Amino acid sequence: MHDEAQRLAELAGKTMYERDPASRALGMTLDAIRPGFARMSMRVREDMLNGHGTCHGGYIFMLADSAFAFACNAHNFNTVGAGCTIDYLAPGQAGDVLAAEAVEQALAGKTGVYDVAVRNQDGKLLALFRGKSHRIAGQVVDVER
Repeated sequence: MHDEAQRLAELAGKTMYERDPASRALGMTLDAIRPGFARMSMRVREDMLNGHGTCHGGYIFMLADSAFAFACNAHNFNTVGAGCTIDYLAPGQAGDVLAAEAVEQALAGKTGVYDVAVRNQDGKLLALFRGKSHRIAGQVVDVER
């Protein structure tokens, strides 16, 4: 059963990534996925810097939100965000490679809670994101069971 769940997670991740022009346009990559977990990364480009010369928080949020989306859809059920918060702890710099790891903390019925840690290439924690998900109708990928 574990192998089947992993296969579905990988298929759902691949399908979602192909349907996600926003994440791809920012250079995000899906580095790892399994049921309830996703890791995505993104290099901070010069055009992502704010007036202080650091990575704009919106880009850090988008990376965390994308990892959250992939983690909660990795069960292959269509799932959307119902709410989230983010705490910024340190700035990202031009050229940094940021990685967001989303981990399922709870899944009960149609509701899930996910924590996402965003770190730079040196492992420095830049932000903590918590998202609440809600399952809607359908599957990410139609598969025969």
